[in-house]
Amino acid sequence: MSKANAVAGDSAAQLIDKRIADLDDWRGAALARVRELIHAADPHVVEEWKWRGTPVWSHDGIICTGETYKAKVKLTFAKGAALADPDKLFNASLDGNVRRAIDIAEGDALDATAFKTLVRAAVALNGTKKTRSKKST
Repeated sequence: MSKANAVAGDSAAQLIDKRIADLDDWRGAALARVRELIHAADPHVVEEWKWRGTPVWSHDGIICTGETYKAKVKLTFAKGAALADPDKLFNASLDGNVRRAIDIAEGDALDATAFKTLVRAAVALNGTKKTRSKKST
């Protein structure tokens, strides 16, 4: 969906609904399934629409984005490099110091349990606040 198709005043959830409907193929189904799993993992997740039409899921910071390309749906976890990934879901952006991504191609299966665990870990990481100690004078 282009920015021109977005109606002023639409909520992020409505814009994501439109994106899924506009895709009308396996990518829309994959994005809808991922969205469902994110909400199941974190009922308090906030949906946002950023950067010229990118679905973003946040809770005390960005959890992940959901970008759609011709041959894949890319889920980029903002702090993915800091997350444990025992089920090896991350299969893209592995060289970076901060982000990690999951690329889903047509026909790929996503382990729902492992994905929800990863989302919960991202939420927990966002919830940790580093506090600086004040020096005594």
